[in-house]
Amino acid sequence: MARSAFETTVGWIAIAAAVAILVVSCKSKLGRAEVLDLSKTPIQTVEDMFAVQTKNGLVVMRVEASVMERYDTDTNSFESFPKGIAIYGYSDDGLLETIIVSDDGRHIASKRKVSGKAQEEIWEAFGNVVIHNVLKQETMETDTIYWDQSKSEIYTDCYVKMYSPQGFLQGYGMRSDDHARNAILLEPFNGYGYTVRDSSVVAIDSVNFIGPLLKK
Repeated sequence: MARSAFETTVGWIAIAAAVAILVVSCKSKLGRAEVLDLSKTPIQTVEDMFAVQTKNGLVVMRVEASVMERYDTDTNSFESFPKGIAIYGYSDDGLLETIIVSDDGRHIASKRKVSGKAQEEIWEAFGNVVIHNVLKQETMETDTIYWDQSKSEIYTDCYVKMYSPQGFLQGYGMRSDDHARNAILLEPFNGYGYTVRDSSVVAIDSVNFIGPLLKK
């Protein structure tokens, strides 16, 4: 039997209503996608990073990290080292002079430039920070350190312990050149020094020394 125009119209209306209900039902279950925050999303991830900076054919700095994550914002770009970082600084003669290791770190470079160079470039190290000057046999321990590479200065306002062949110092706040050659505590307390030392003791730079080690 042929269907009337009325029955056909009612059928199409029923189908349209069913589709509309299905669309509304599905739409109600779909959440809006979260806005992507580029400042918190790495644009590059590198594992087992090894980087070397040279000048006039000599190594100036070496950086090693298990993981490096690079981020980018409107004002600066920075690298994060969430699993720790080790920085090795070399003297003008090419000798390993300074070692900085920490549990976490960041390298921040400002996008604002003056005379073609970044206006600010800072390294930050956090957690069990150890700074060792190999040539002077001096070691510093602290929780947080900042290295302003554009000013060739390292500094912190945290508690610092300093060990050297001359004795032990501790205090709050420290300022030094970026090779830790002239570290100064801003608020020292309860330190001690060695007043009597064996003049026959020979200090050996075991890192840069080439040749047979002397017997003790």
